[in-house]
Amino acid sequence: MRSLAGEVFLLQLAVVVLLVAAVVVVLVVQGRSAAMLDARHRTLAAAGTFAESPGIVEALRSPHPTARLQPSAEAARKIAGVDGINTYTLDGLTITHSNPRQLGKHVVGPFSKAAAGKSFTETFEGSLGQSVVSVVPVKDAGGDVIAIVSSPVTVQNVQSMVNRQLPVVLGSAAAVLALSAGGTALVSRRLLRRTHGLGPAEMTRMYEHHDAVLHAVREGVLIVGEGGRLLLANDEARRLLDLPADAEGRPVTGLGLEEGIAERLASGRAATDEVHMAADRLLAVNIRPTAPFGTTGTVVTLRDTTELRALSGRAEVARERLKLLYDAGVQVGTTLDVERTAEELAEVAVPRFADVVTVDLMDPVLRGEDPPDVTTEMRRTARVGLHGDHPLYPLGRLIRFVPTSPMATGLAGGHAVLEADLRTAQRWRTQDPVNAELILERGIHSLIAVPLRARGVALGMAGYWRGQDSPPFDEEDVSFAEELTARAALSVDNARRYTREHTVADTLQRSLLPRGVPDQSAVEVAHRYLSAQAGVGGDWFDVIPLPGARVALVVGDVVGHGLHAAATMGRLRTAVYNFSMLDLPPDELLNHLDELVAHIDTDEQEWQGITGATCLCAVYDPVSGRVEAATAGHPGPALVHPDGTVSFPEVPVSPPLGLGAGLPRETAELTLPEGSTLALFTDGLIEGRDRDPDAGLAALRSALAGPARTPEETCTAVIDAVLPTGPRDDIALLVARTRRMDPTRIAVWEVTPDPAEVSKVRNACARRLTEWGLDDIAFTTELILSELLTNAIRYGTEPIRVRLLHDRHLICEVSDGSSTSPHVRRAEDTDEGGRGLFLVAQFAQRWGTRYTPRGKIIWSEQALYDGTAPAAEVAEEDLLAGWDDEPL
Repeated sequence: MRSLAGEVFLLQLAVVVLLVAAVVVVLVVQGRSAAMLDARHRTLAAAGTFAESPGIVEALRSPHPTARLQPSAEAARKIAGVDGINTYTLDGLTITHSNPRQLGKHVVGPFSKAAAGKSFTETFEGSLGQSVVSVVPVKDAGGDVIAIVSSPVTVQNVQSMVNRQLPVVLGSAAAVLALSAGGTALVSRRLLRRTHGLGPAEMTRMYEHHDAVLHAVREGVLIVGEGGRLLLANDEARRLLDLPADAEGRPVTGLGLEEGIAERLASGRAATDEVHMAADRLLAVNIRPTAPFGTTGTVVTLRDTTELRALSGRAEVARERLKLLYDAGVQVGTTLDVERTAEELAEVAVPRFADVVTVDLMDPVLRGEDPPDVTTEMRRTARVGLHGDHPLYPLGRLIRFVPTSPMATGLAGGHAVLEADLRTAQRWRTQDPVNAELILERGIHSLIAVPLRARGVALGMAGYWRGQDSPPFDEEDVSFAEELTARAALSVDNARRYTREHTVADTLQRSLLPRGVPDQSAVEVAHRYLSAQAGVGGDWFDVIPLPGARVALVVGDVVGHGLHAAATMGRLRTAVYNFSMLDLPPDELLNHLDELVAHIDTDEQEWQGITGATCLCAVYDPVSGRVEAATAGHPGPALVHPDGTVSFPEVPVSPPLGLGAGLPRETAELTLPEGSTLALFTDGLIEGRDRDPDAGLAALRSALAGPARTPEETCTAVIDAVLPTGPRDDIALLVARTRRMDPTRIAVWEVTPDPAEVSKVRNACARRLTEWGLDDIAFTTELILSELLTNAIRYGTEPIRVRLLHDRHLICEVSDGSSTSPHVRRAEDTDEGGRGLFLVAQFAQRWGTRYTPRGKIIWSEQALYDGTAPAAEVAEEDLLAGWDDEPL
């Protein structure tokens, strides 16, 4: 049982049981003691009576004592209620005994005291078991002991007497126990009704709650009984009603309360949030009947609505502030633009916190740079709240705040500055007294200047202004303004960091892209590069002049945006340029580039590999009009024919860079008519957020088709027509209109492998140079041609061919069927050869070797009309006189 009454019942019942058990034990023990005492007395009386009976001495001395005494002893035993009356001689012979079989036998017993003439009683173990025995001596007339009489009673017989009394004792105990249990149950039942079945813990908790209601609850509680008497009032009710100390037990109407509220409390009618005056307080009164939960009466609760109203007002303000902070977290920093972030801060605070908000940032912050440590010079970046002409500084104005102004003070101290009443404050007027008066005339009367600080760096200041009917700022507003500004400052700093990274990446990207198109005659080129909304990426293009008046057109794409993508692009562009200088065909160039990217990705020292890079390389030869193109995961070029039709030549597909796994790439070869246009582009041009690449290619085809246009006009038309809305990737576009070299500016000679052919070709070359008006460089050209042709005849194989190209430079090419490449070395004084290529390197601007499927070409380039003379001042006649047709 968990109730208090149940516990009391169990406790009382346990006590009664213990008492009854103790009484029973005591009675049993006392009964046994009394029975044992009775046995001692009985046996002693029986033995003494028999020992003193008349004629016993004479019987003992008769010839047959047993025959005379045995019947008397049995009769006396039965009368005395003992177990036996036994007679023994002094030598232990049994005269009488309760067991006839013991007659005439000798016994040994503790009868020495009796033999000495003393009677005694003791308990011992005999033939009948544990017994109480009394021994009395039989004396003759002279007082001598002649025999001994013993009378035993067994303990079992004594116990049987007690057991006969035990039912009475137990029955009495049971009756007492039942009577006590009934009384206890009656008391417990009455207690159960009084305690409503509550246990001790519940009663303790109820008492604690009672104390809480009386002393701790911030709401008045009254219990009014029948007749309008006050039964209970807690501390808050006493305070609200100003009750006297002895109010409990007195009528409510006699407590000195206002008549209206006193009558309402005593009426006993239910009420909900009724408002009554009590002294200077406006109380909300609730009345409910206590039935059926208690005795007849009512319970009254009182709330001070004046305090609740103030509290609810503060709670509403706090809720609005929290909502404003939440909205600021969502609405400020939606872009990574510094100026827009400052505007968002001003917009979210007006008009919910301030009437006007201004944000002034340092110039380096607007550029994405780190702000200076000490400065009060800031630029007005955002201004929200006033319309039309007003005295606050306009947007974009560079403001130098004086040291005493709130802005400068807050920036220097790193904390907000409150000017609760601008009309009486003087420090802020020092910035511009005339403008300060205009601000006051406009109705602005309160200011909080808060520094924009993020990650320990001051970025600028935010000014919160109030005017017209708005209350002035207070200290609570200062704390909120600091919290709001701190949150916005993080967004401003994030935008600043992004601006810096974007500027750095854009600068790096622009510096790594070609700044201009190199001089060459093979193609007329125009290009475009557009950054994505997410920032600069890894798209690039290049126009690389190659030997033989050829040109390499390259576009590439590195996945991603930012510094890493731009840096990776620069590495790949540099690698492409270097491989191009080796005069490799497009497929071999891409194979080398693929190996480089794979090496970068597997190099453990690299902090980040190149993930996703593509490239398209096309080499155009204006002499033959042929173009060779190879791609590594990049879209192929678009070809605009002279008639305005557009096609997309099929270029064998190869995996992106770094994934080729050593597989060879294939090259597509085309012969282009003069005036054709090649358009190389990255996938950002044809792919968009909501546009399929096929749709992009169709749009590109439409933009390229049509009458002939310059490459510059073509680029503009393509960007205007094809550029996706809000491009997610950057875009590179390279448009090249091909040209063909005038056949009259090309000279070709097939040469047989005979040293005598050197002079013939040299003379033919001189004549052709004269036709081209290049007599100024004829001498050095003959020297270069003689050396190259002599080496080809001596060390090369057929076919041998000489070709002169009159382009921006004079290009001299000697080809043969051997793949052996000559090398420049410094000859010793005793060497007969080895000086020819050294002379070629001295007189030519550039020279090199280009391998073909059938051999190699050794070429040189010379500037036109530069008046360059041989390094040594030797007359031409003297030099030619020492020159023969033998190889050097």
